Amino acid sequence: MTPAVGQAKRVLGPRMTTVLRCLLRGHQLPRWGNLRRTTPFSSTYGFERGTPVDRHYLHAFLHAHRDLITGDVLEVQSTTYTTMFGANLRRTDTFDIIPLFSPTYLCDLAHADAVLPSAAYDCLLLPNTVQHLRELDLCLRNAFRVVRPGGVILATAAGLMPLTHDMPDYWRLPPAGWREKLPALWPASDIVVTGHGNCLVATAAQMGLAAEELSPAELDTDDSRFPVLTTILCRKHH
Repeated sequence: MTPAVGQAKRVLGPRMTTVLRCLLRGHQLPRWGNLRRTTPFSSTYGFERGTPVDRHYLHAFLHAHRDLITGDVLEVQSTTYTTMFGANLRRTDTFDIIPLFSPTYLCDLAHADAVLPSAAYDCLLLPNTVQHLRELDLCLRNAFRVVRPGGVILATAAGLMPLTHDMPDYWRLPPAGWREKLPALWPASDIVVTGHGNCLVATAAQMGLAAEELSPAELDTDDSRFPVLTTILCRKHH
């Protein structure tokens, strides 16, 4: 750095130096507008505005694999997604660690060996759940245990979403982290892990904007550096 450049930086200050550098190098200048804020527009993921952006990917994932949500299905907390996307259902059960939604099985998934039956379900749904499982390895092993050979686990994990208020988040792994971890816990299975999102969607998620405030093209552009939601499909071998 020449003395003249150093003097110019001191006179202009860091913000104007950055502006000048962008102008001289042909880089775009950000226009923050009302995004220049330290609190989000919504503290509840945009529910009061519309649909939280991560639900766009969750619903698309379950819709794409709706043919697998069939037969005997077990879902965490309630049967919301079982009934929304499932077909030809024989039995729809639920489990949860709290009794609020009157689950079929009231249990801690990590210690449910004597509660949840083994190889009893064709499909297990774990939407937006795995990041909250404190004893993650025990929980995932039990999840795998309850699925029949040939059955599936459909799960999603939060990425670049705000942390929850009502329960702790323990695991915010990127897709590569889940690809590394799951095979040891779910052996003899085929596992597909996919990240969804981009910098715009990640920004919208942090600001509490709703999916309806973005265009389909914006939502469906994926950039692996910005996983807002990770989807996980596990098919257990026969």
